[in-house]
Amino acid sequence: MAPSAAGPGGATGVAEAPGQEQGDVTVPLSPLPAPPAPRPPPAMLLPESPFPRRALAALDSLAWGLLAPSVWAVNGLLDLRPTTAERGRWRCCGCAARAVAAPVYAALLLLTLPLAALGLLLWLPVQATRRPFVYQYTAGTAPAEPWELRQRRTFTFLTANLCLLPSGLAKFSNLGQTPRRAAAIARRLAPASPRPHRGHRAGLVEPRHGQASSYGGTLCTTPRPPGSVTVEVETEPVTTEPVMTEPTVAEPMVAEPAASLAERFPSDADFVCLQEVFDAGAAAILRRRLSGTFPHLLWGVGGRGLRGGALKLLDSGLLLASRYPLLAARYHGFPNGAREDALAAKGLLVAQVLLGSARGRRVVGYLGCTHLQAPAGDGRIREAQLTLALGWLRLFREEQEQRGDVVAFDVFCGDLNFDNCSPGDEPTQRHRLFEAYRDPCRRAPGQEEPWAIGTLLDHLRIYEEPVSTPEKMKRTLSQPGGRQRYLAGPILASGQPAPLAPGPWHGRRLDYVLFRQPPGDPPLRTEVAAVSFVTQLATLSDHLPVALRLRVAPAGP
Repeated sequence: MAPSAAGPGGATGVAEAPGQEQGDVTVPLSPLPAPPAPRPPPAMLLPESPFPRRALAALDSLAWGLLAPSVWAVNGLLDLRPTTAERGRWRCCGCAARAVAAPVYAALLLLTLPLAALGLLLWLPVQATRRPFVYQYTAGTAPAEPWELRQRRTFTFLTANLCLLPSGLAKFSNLGQTPRRAAAIARRLAPASPRPHRGHRAGLVEPRHGQASSYGGTLCTTPRPPGSVTVEVETEPVTTEPVMTEPTVAEPMVAEPAASLAERFPSDADFVCLQEVFDAGAAAILRRRLSGTFPHLLWGVGGRGLRGGALKLLDSGLLLASRYPLLAARYHGFPNGAREDALAAKGLLVAQVLLGSARGRRVVGYLGCTHLQAPAGDGRIREAQLTLALGWLRLFREEQEQRGDVVAFDVFCGDLNFDNCSPGDEPTQRHRLFEAYRDPCRRAPGQEEPWAIGTLLDHLRIYEEPVSTPEKMKRTLSQPGGRQRYLAGPILASGQPAPLAPGPWHGRRLDYVLFRQPPGDPPLRTEVAAVSFVTQLATLSDHLPVALRLRVAPAGP
C-alpha cells in the first residue's frame, strides 16, 4: 500500500469503525475562515489498515499462507477452462497440456487440504475483526481550492465493472489472465503522465460559444436550452491526447447512438467507481497506479468470513478513487445474497466528499457505489437490495450533513444488474429509486434515450475482430447490426432471451450513473453536461464503462 497519512489538516492514525458490516469515520478539515455555523465535532480518521492491530494482520497472513496452496490448486483447475481466444491458440497442444496439468492440480489440492482446514479455522475468527474498508491517502496533492458559489463547476464520474476475479473464476465470463488484465486496465485508467489536475477542470474541453478551440475541435454555437443534455463526441486532436467537445442537443434527443461512444476514458475524471475488483493482486495493481492520479482511495470494501450467518469468501469487489478528500464513508452489506452471489460481501459504499469551501462553509458532495445481485432470474432480490440502498443513502446524508453545508451533487452509480429494455426487468425499472434519482440515459420505464446503448457485451464474442480494439469496438457499436451482434439482448424474468421487439437495438444497460438534485441554501443546480460509453476496455472486460459529467451552477436565472 502507498504511504498514507491523514487528510488535509489531520494527523496520522487509525480509528475503529463501528460494527463489522459498516464503518463511518471522518477526516478533519483544513482550517476555514470563521463560519456562521457551529464548528464540526472532533473528527476521526478513515482506517488506513484492514485490521486494528498488527497482531491480527499477522494472523491473517499466517492463515492465508496455510490456505494459499489449496486456493492456488483450485484456481489452476478452473483456469484450465480455455476462453474463446485461447481455444484458437491452444488447439491440440493445449488439450494435451490440460490433460497433464489437471491431475497435478488435483493431487496438490488433496495433499494440501489438511493445511487448508487449519488455515480456515484460523482465518474465520480473524475476519470478524477486519474493518469494513481501508482508506489510502497519497500525499503531495494540493488542497481543495476555495469555491465562489457564483462560479460554475463541473465534475466527471466514471463507473466500470472490471471482472477482476481470480483467473479461474473469471473464465466463466470468458475472461482470464487477471494480473495481465489488471495491469492493462490500470494503465488505461491512469496513464503514466496524466494531465495535471488544475483546480476545478482539466482534460475535457469546454470551448466558449463563438470562440475557436485551441484543440481544433468543432465548435457548437447553438445556445443551450433549459434541460438540455449533451453527449460527448471525439474530435480529431492536434495534441497528444484525445480531446472531446460538447455538441448540445435539446430534449427529446434524436442523436445517433454512436454520438455517445468514446474510445478513451475522460482524462479529467474526478471520481472512479469500480466493481468486481475481487482479486487481491489485481486490487493492489490498481491501487498503485491510480494513486498517482487519485490521492484518495477506498479499497478492501466489505467483510469476509462469517457475516450474518453466511460465509463470505470474497469482499464486495468495490473500489472508489477520488481526486477530492473524503470526509466520511460507510459500508452496508446486503443481507439477502443468494446462490453464488452469496459468497461475495456485496453491498453499498457511500462517501461524503469535500469539494472546497465558500464563505467559511463546507462545499460537499455525496457519492454511492454498489453492485447488485447478478443472476438474471433474481429480480426480487435486486429490488430488495435497491430499496435498502436507497434508504442507506438517505440515512448517510442525514447523519453527515452539518448546518451551513452547501451540497453540490448527490450521485449513485454501479452495476445494478438490471436494464431498461428487458421484459423480465419491468418491476425493477419502476423502482422508486428513479423518483429520487435521475437516469440521464432513459426517458421512462422501458424507454431509453435514442442515443443510449447497452453496457453488457455478449461475453462469447468479446475477442472477435470487430470489437478487438477500442477503435474497432467504437466503429462496430456505432452500427445497428454491430450492436445487435455484440451486445447482450433483452431477457425474460427466467433469464432466458426475450423475443426481439420492434425498434432500435439498445442492448442491456446494466451500468448506471444516476444523480439527484440536492436541496441547499444557497441552492445549486446540477445539470448533465455529457454522457459517454467507453470502449477502451475492449477484450479486458465484458462491460462498457460509463462516464457522466455534471455541471454545477447557481440555481438563479
